[in-house]
Amino acid sequence: MATLPTGKNDTTVVSALHARANFGKLLRRVDGERRSLVIEKRGTPKAVLLSLRDYVKLAAPEPEVLRIIGEDSERNRTNILTLRQIDQLIKASRAQKKKR
Repeated sequence: MATLPTGKNDTTVVSALHARANFGKLLRRVDGERRSLVIEKRGTPKAVLLSLRDYVKLAAPEPEVLRIIGEDSERNRTNILTLRQIDQLIKASRAQKKKR
């Protein structure tokens, strides 16, 4: 197992074989130590294992971002569009891109 320094927390690189043989232990390590694991196969990185907490941080926007998006939507009055209107806007936008 190799550890790569990444600043905030270190990333550990493990082989796919090691990950398969020690999956439970690696899950506990990822959750407990707040580390991510890069899983490689034949020396090539193939996947990343990270805690659910870290995944949610990456996948979900921050509340401040959501607030700004909501305010922008209200200002542009896009918050009152129906699904049909949204579909029509998307269709029109795609048609414009094809013409270019």
